[in-house]
This record gives sequence, C-alpha cells and structure tokens, in this order.
Amino acid sequence: MMLLQDSAYFTGPPLSDELIRRAEESLGVKLPRSYLDVLRERNGGTPVNRCCPTPFPTSWAPDHFEIHAVLGVGGSRGIDTPDGSAYLVAEWGYPEVGVVVCAMPSGGHDAVMLDYSECGPVGEPAVAYVDEDRVPRRVAASFAEFLGMLVACDGEPPTR
Repeated sequence: MMLLQDSAYFTGPPLSDELIRRAEESLGVKLPRSYLDVLRERNGGTPVNRCCPTPFPTSWAPDHFEIHAVLGVGGSRGIDTPDGSAYLVAEWGYPEVGVVVCAMPSGGHDAVMLDYSECGPVGEPAVAYVDEDRVPRRVAASFAEFLGMLVACDGEPPTR
C-alpha cells in the first residue's frame, strides 16, 4: 500500500543521494532512514492516514492532531528549501530542537518535528508535536513509530 499520495503541491522530485546529501548539509543533521525510506517511495505528499492520537489534548482536539502532508526534500516545498524547516522555525517561533517535517492544516500554528535534542545531529531523532504553546511533546521514539501511529481521521474509512 502506498503510504503517501501524490500531491502537486507537496511532492518533490525523485529522491537521490545528492538531494539527501545537500539537505543534510543544509539542515546540519542526519535524516533518519525511516523518513528517507518513505521519501524514496514518494518525495513528500499527503498521507493516506493523517490523524495522530495523543495522550494529551491539543489546541485542535482533546486526543489527537492532524497532519496535512509529509514534507519531502528539494523541490519547491522541501524541508531544506528557502520556505522549509529553518524558515518555519524562525517565522512561527518553534523551538530549535530539529526539523519540521509535516505541513499542518493550521498553516503554522502547530508543527510536527524530528526532535534531535536528546540524540544529537547524527542520532535517531524522536518525533515531537509542537502546539501553540511552543512546547515540544514527544509523540514517538522514531519517525517509523510515528507513521505507524497515524490513523484515519473521523468520518474517513479506515485504511489498515
């Protein structure tokens, strides 16, 4: 099953070793293999399942948040582009713990980030949700775990 659906807005060029090298150099971190594996299939796009259950309330729901897209590398909307992660962190005041990897329906009021604060720039980052209070809350120990947590949003048929 395809994890990400094509999106004219969010899908970038086919992933290459050169794109990865330039992105990691630009961002100053090693991107996790599980994230890159998804991007090798489709370099950014809208996930089939978009809601992530949480044990805490968010500003949008009592028990989850929704993502709009997984951001890829390169192209016009990649995490390493002028409008990518560094811009989003500066523009929205997100904590400087890592890399913004998801576009959100809120348009910037919240974010999903690869959190390198505990592992350093070459370790395996956790995934954190950052709400309007700008406090990073760990939602998964890895990007692979995060993807496995995503479920269909209310009113959508389950896809598992």
